[in-house]
Amino acid sequence: MLLSSAQVDGAAAQQYAALVERAREKGALNGDAALVARVRRIAGRLIPPTRRFRDDAPAWRWEVNVFTSSQLNAFCMPGGKIGVYSGLVEKLELTDDELAAILGHEVAHALREHGRERVSQQLATNAAIAIGAAVLGVGQTGASLGGLVADVTFTLPNSRLHETEADRIGVELAARAGYDPEGAVSVWRKMARVGGGSPPAFLSTHPSTEQRIRDLEMYAERVRPLVGQR
Repeated sequence: MLLSSAQVDGAAAQQYAALVERAREKGALNGDAALVARVRRIAGRLIPPTRRFRDDAPAWRWEVNVFTSSQLNAFCMPGGKIGVYSGLVEKLELTDDELAAILGHEVAHALREHGRERVSQQLATNAAIAIGAAVLGVGQTGASLGGLVADVTFTLPNSRLHETEADRIGVELAARAGYDPEGAVSVWRKMARVGGGSPPAFLSTHPSTEQRIRDLEMYAERVRPLVGQR
């Protein structure tokens, strides 16, 4: 880790604010009041059990917004900045259990600081800045950091290790929030059908469909006794 949590969370907050502002200018922010309320309600139930993985997580400055877009996409930036694209919910006709599984998966990435790890890896690999004062500085370094946070959120794929970890934590979060953990299994089957056997782009580095479903089925059964136990 070349960067602190505070640095990455701050850069993520700036990138998220810019994304929200651009969507607002285009009339693509929170256009469906019922959908926004639904997404925020589910996210709100997922937040309290995050303390099982990080004591400080429930107190993050969480934000949840819905972007009007046909894309099948959802994300949670470092520090709890959540975005859901309307096309994901509408095209897949997601149930609350399925949406909770997706949001739980994305929140898990933030809990495990996969974004900070990947940004640090990019800094080291690209040799974009010198380790030391430049890493801790502002100005151009801050701009570069913001770009890297955006890249790891929207462009660069997660590792399979990160994705599997997020799957498993996401299933537990959904269960503890009172949702049926089997939602993670059914939503994957839906995504595989829509993608013609391949997942949407934001899940493109997951293990094979069969392997992932087997793993999710196992974890869904394992966490079933935890349903509702925040």
